[in-house]
Amino acid sequence: MSLIFEERPSDSPYVDMITQGRTLSEGSTIRPAECHWHMVFVKENGNLHPLVVGPWTSAGVTSWGGEAEILWVRFKLGTFIPHLPSKKLLNTETALPEASSSNKFWLKSCAWQFPDFDNIETFIDRLARDEVLVCDPVVDAALQDQLPEMSSRTVRHRFSQTIGLSQNHIRQVERAKYAAQLLEQGVSILDTVYEAGYFDQPHLTRSLKQYIGYTPAQIFRTSQADCHSVQDDDLLSGYHTNVLEEI
Repeated sequence: MSLIFEERPSDSPYVDMITQGRTLSEGSTIRPAECHWHMVFVKENGNLHPLVVGPWTSAGVTSWGGEAEILWVRFKLGTFIPHLPSKKLLNTETALPEASSSNKFWLKSCAWQFPDFDNIETFIDRLARDEVLVCDPVVDAALQDQLPEMSSRTVRHRFSQTIGLSQNHIRQVERAKYAAQLLEQGVSILDTVYEAGYFDQPHLTRSLKQYIGYTPAQIFRTSQADCHSVQDDDLLSGYHTNVLEEI
C-alpha cells in the first residue's frame, strides 16, 4: 500500500475532478494516457511543489515519494492557460516557481496562495476572473458532435491551442478507456472488441497497450481477482478504500 486518495467532482465549469491523497511510502504504478491536464500541489518534508502536468499521449509509469500530501485538479477539455503553450505541456511536469512568501507560488507574474481540498474552487474562480485560466467552448462542442458552422482547419487549430492534441487522438484514448472499463466489468475480450468498435482482437490489444499500459487479458484477469477480493473485503468491513499498490 503506497498511496491512499479520495476524489470528488466539481461545480466549476473549468474542472472535471478534484483529488487529494497522501503517500505512505515511495512507489510507482502504470498510468494510462491522459488527454486532460492537471495542476498538482505537493507538500513534502515541509516544502511546497506546484506543478502543471500533462496531458500524456500514451501510457507510462508515474512515481511518488514517501510521506507527501498531494492535491490534483483535473481540468475539463478546452480549459487552458493562454501563456503556457499547450503543446509544450505534453508529456511533461512543469514546476511553477515558488514565491518568497510562505505558501505562495508564481503564475503569470502574480503570487498565488497554495490552495487546499476545501478552497480549490475559489482558487480556480480567481484564476478565471483574472483570465489566467480560460475555456474554449468550441472544443467541448466538437467532442459532443454539436459543432457550429466552422471550418475543419479552424477546429484543428482550436484543439491544438487548448489541448495540444487532435480530436482523433482524444477519441482513440477515450475508446481505449471505454474498452478497459468493459473488461473491468467482466465483459469478455471478444465482446469488448465489438462493443468498443475495434476491428479485431489484435487492434484492441495494440490500443490498450499504447493508451492503458496493459493488455486486454491482463485487465480482464485483474478485474476477476479484484471482484473476489472486494467481495471478501465487503463481508468484513462493508466499505472499500481507494488504494494504489506499487509495482
